[in-house]
Amino acid sequence: MPAHRRLRASKRKFRPEVSEFELHGTLAADTVKAAQWPLCRVLLMNDSRYPWLILVPARAGMTDLHDLEQADQSQLMTEIDRASHALTQLHAPDKINVAALGNMVPQLHIHVVARFKTDDAWPNPIWGVHPPRPYEAAALADTVQSLQRALE
Repeated sequence: MPAHRRLRASKRKFRPEVSEFELHGTLAADTVKAAQWPLCRVLLMNDSRYPWLILVPARAGMTDLHDLEQADQSQLMTEIDRASHALTQLHAPDKINVAALGNMVPQLHIHVVARFKTDDAWPNPIWGVHPPRPYEAAALADTVQSLQRALE
């Protein structure tokens, strides 16, 4: 077994055993499901300031990118690309930011955010600049519907 696979296997031994994928409570509270792809649950962050998707690999116990098996890592990159293209198609942003932090929510999740030179945080990161501004109900429904079409 290659060294990186042995390390990955040994790291898993020290993690709490999780037998089934379950979405972290913070992600569940802050997002709306937009799609289910082969690997990831695709979530819309409920913050109308930024077109912001969160991809959560539906694998139990994952906290870091290197925890995923090689095939899942490749699939994740494909799905990040797909999410980035959907946001670009819908919003024509100046930049797409992709980040996997996990400092506040340990479950592996990837932020894919459309950024504009005119947005409230530009050119800085979006975290901590302003409290989230939830979508109005009708705007949320429209946004999810548009996203679902673009994510197909």
